[in-house]
Amino acid sequence: MRKIVISTALVASLGWVISGYIGPDLSLRDTGVAYADWFGQDKDTAKSPEEAVLWQEGSTAAPIIPQGVPGGFADLAERVSPAVVSIRTEMTSSSSGRRRFHPFEEFLPSPPMPRGGGVGSGFIIRTDGLIVTNEHVIRNADEIQIEFSDGTKQSATVVGVDEKTDIALIRVETDKPLPTVAFGDSDAVRPGEWVVAIGNPFDLDHTVTAGIVSAKHRSLLGSYDDYLQTDAAINPGSSGGPLLNLSGEVIGINTAIREGANTVGFTIPINMAKQLIPQLFASGHVTRGWLGVVIQDLSPDLAEKFEVEDREGALVSKVAIDGPAQEAGVRVGDVIVEFDGEKIASYNELPRIVAAASVGREVDVVVVRSGKRKTVGVTLGELPGESFTPASAPTSSELGLHMQTLTQELAERLELPEAEGALVSQVEQGSPAEAAGLRRGDIVLEVNREAVKSPKDVAKHVRKEGASVLFLVQRGDRTQFYVVKREG
Repeated sequence: MRKIVISTALVASLGWVISGYIGPDLSLRDTGVAYADWFGQDKDTAKSPEEAVLWQEGSTAAPIIPQGVPGGFADLAERVSPAVVSIRTEMTSSSSGRRRFHPFEEFLPSPPMPRGGGVGSGFIIRTDGLIVTNEHVIRNADEIQIEFSDGTKQSATVVGVDEKTDIALIRVETDKPLPTVAFGDSDAVRPGEWVVAIGNPFDLDHTVTAGIVSAKHRSLLGSYDDYLQTDAAINPGSSGGPLLNLSGEVIGINTAIREGANTVGFTIPINMAKQLIPQLFASGHVTRGWLGVVIQDLSPDLAEKFEVEDREGALVSKVAIDGPAQEAGVRVGDVIVEFDGEKIASYNELPRIVAAASVGREVDVVVVRSGKRKTVGVTLGELPGESFTPASAPTSSELGLHMQTLTQELAERLELPEAEGALVSQVEQGSPAEAAGLRRGDIVLEVNREAVKSPKDVAKHVRKEGASVLFLVQRGDRTQFYVVKREG
């Protein structure tokens, strides 16, 4: 669990670079993810693409706890707990300490484990082993171990992460359907409603706490914040666990606490996660639109100077050179009062509204300039620096081998002349791959005498029949063949 140290000084004067998520236009069809893959039923039975994320096995529409009867929380906890997991990580990276998010505010990672690691929580969203957690729970992890409610443990791999919203998607391999938890509607939640949190605070597995939703739309760290606030006790190690409504549906991902106050917790609304999870599943990262401006709030004095009534809108304090806004004619000193038909009541609304627009789409932006309204058409670009190369699920669960795409950036970091082959991201302890001598960091160039360029190529050739698999591997300056024998 990350802690927040909040300072209100100078907050009104801070500007934020505006960018946006792929929004309502994104469907699971767009990502290439089959409906049946997500929720185990034919696509014609779904009312909308969003149901591919919203629908979960075993969900119920009726509250299982009568309003105002806290004793009924036991029924909810008993039903949902099997879908909640504890996460423990091992890491050797020197960067696993504090990470600064903002000049006046910072998070602390979960308490360190004895050999350098962390603890956190997560919840299963698909029967085939997909788990949602926080990005900061698994950051820099060399190994990720999942513990289920029955005490069984299993290694997990990273499917995708979004650092800006602190959401991560990981996977465990399973040969049987796992219990899942359903998604609720965080927009429909009202302050004062009962909620339940389940997680791993201070490494105490499957701790259940209850409280209410204290507030909505809390902005603490930057452009993408839209937290739910709750007084259900959340502590270090609860990060990534679910906040549940009385129907046992997830309405948020527990992610942060106010330092020194364990009943002031903050939760990522699940409706935000619904927009991102299909992208994380399909590509490992989130593609965001880019408006290319820095904005700030309007004080009464600024509103008067820029001739804006009611202090509504976002004041543009900087325009990125050659960015979409500059090309469209937006200027420093403009006040953005409307974006794509939506009114901007305050400056911190604009990032989230931009976040709902697709890259490459032209939108109308209404600005107030010298007291007059002007509409400009802006074609949104893609936010620079949005990339992530995920580790795949095990290339072969029987061989215990995990692969990752070898990007040019990784090749340069490993001092390789070019990005050829597939990178070994993990070799499971006691597996045939480990017995054969393969190591994390090896570059697989060939499998069964066939050249490979990606983890998918490796997986395709590994699946072919045979008692053993021949690998050609580059390790440093050496190139060597290895034979990995299948078990049994």
